[in-house]
Amino acid sequence: MSNVRKQLQAFWDQRYGVPEFVYGTEPNRFLAQQARHFAPGGRVLCLADGEGRNGVWLARQGFEVHSVDISVQGVEKTQQLSRQAGAHLDTQVADVTTLDLGLAQWDAIVSIFLHLPAKARADLHQRAVQALKTGGLFVWEAYGPEQLALNTGGPRDAALLPALDEVASDFGECALLHAWAGSRPVQEGSLHTGIGAVTQLLARKATHPGA
Repeated sequence: MSNVRKQLQAFWDQRYGVPEFVYGTEPNRFLAQQARHFAPGGRVLCLADGEGRNGVWLARQGFEVHSVDISVQGVEKTQQLSRQAGAHLDTQVADVTTLDLGLAQWDAIVSIFLHLPAKARADLHQRAVQALKTGGLFVWEAYGPEQLALNTGGPRDAALLPALDEVASDFGECALLHAWAGSRPVQEGSLHTGIGAVTQLLARKATHPGA
């Protein structure tokens, strides 16, 4: 394990190593709105799923969910939440920047408030598109550059807060069904509280190049 991964794992283990679900137990609002477009009962990959609020909710909707996070503590809380909810999902401790996502095997891939350096983000998104089935969907919501002026959550590093056009450029061969940047109330546990400056994207893998 690299030193960077060890540091990240230690950071998130400390954050999640408390009784409280620090980002709450309810799903992200944007994800909940977009899940109606997913193939019924489809295979869904949740990247950096934290304490599992999104993965567990999707499992409760009947999807076949694989939830991944770098934090051992986060994955343990995902398993706890799934037991409480009576839902089943697969969990894995892994670094999404190096994880093999496979090829053409997911009906949807979810990335909610996953903030990475530009190169790592673009590389992950390229692999995510390859990992989607034809017509598969990629759901993204994260804080944008304007979040630095707020104190309602997210990293305090401009390099981790890409603008919408930067994220959209990662999906050049996909159809963008929704692309939006703006402010909305984000009430997700104790660490996302108040008005947030967010970017949102729903991309569909083309049925053939250029479609």
